[in-house]
Amino acid sequence: QYVGEWHVLPIGLHADFINHVNVKYYLVEKADIKPSLKKRNKFQHKGHFGHALLVAGAYGKTGAAVLAAKACLRTGPGLLTTHIPKAGYPIIQTAVPEAMTVIDSSEHIFSETGDIAPFNAIGVGPAIGMEKQTQNALKLLIQNSSVPLLFDADAINILGENKTWISFVPKGSIFTPHPKEFERLTEKAANDFERNQLQREFAVKYGVYVVLKGYHTSVACPDGSCYFNTTGNPGMATGGSGDILTGIILGFMAQGYSPKESAIIGVYLHGLAGDLAAEERGYEALIPSDMVEMLGAGFKILKE
Repeated sequence: QYVGEWHVLPIGLHADFINHVNVKYYLVEKADIKPSLKKRNKFQHKGHFGHALLVAGAYGKTGAAVLAAKACLRTGPGLLTTHIPKAGYPIIQTAVPEAMTVIDSSEHIFSETGDIAPFNAIGVGPAIGMEKQTQNALKLLIQNSSVPLLFDADAINILGENKTWISFVPKGSIFTPHPKEFERLTEKAANDFERNQLQREFAVKYGVYVVLKGYHTSVACPDGSCYFNTTGNPGMATGGSGDILTGIILGFMAQGYSPKESAIIGVYLHGLAGDLAAEERGYEALIPSDMVEMLGAGFKILKE
């Protein structure tokens, strides 16, 4: 926060030397993302791009499910199914007609998992609340999932209250907390450096990826490495921005990207879409829906 604009100037270090230096900390730039993007051919169909399940929303907060679902679809999965309470059914079907819907038996909350076998990737958490039934449903989801899970928002808060469950989370799962949510998972940090250490230790201990959101969002990996993002702006500090990130990462996971690739590419694309939206709207007027609309432009830039 004490540095304004930071400009990195070349001082003549040879690229081969830099590439062979043994480090665990990386700054993610466009050149790091492009080689990881998969190419599509004309003979592929929706079955090749995976089926994602998004568990999101509660009474009065279906908007989180809508935002995450739209972002997920804009990232390229073949199919998306949303699991929502009964009260959210007409909303999600109207706002996101491209998404299929599984309707919970509860009118207002996430209370059951249903059949999760058909899905290649599962994301859970945006605005699901912390009711006892919801906590039990999340526990069953963790126990029954055969694929890595994506935990966001209330799913993380629930695990913060039930820390013994974290050991049963499938390896390679992704957590996307903001600093306060991460504090509930671990402990209060005195500063950013200490928080990053806790982040890396958590990732190594449980064999998961931790996306700690903020300016220069960082992705800690199970091998102890950490990737710092270079896209994004203050206009993205608004409710719903995290739901967009959840949808983006889930979309990549469904398509067969590794959890590491999904997290790093997802974070970069999320910030890039925010930057493109800020160019048109400015920081103050920026809302999450603007980021969704800029995902296509973001993909074009990454592929240039």
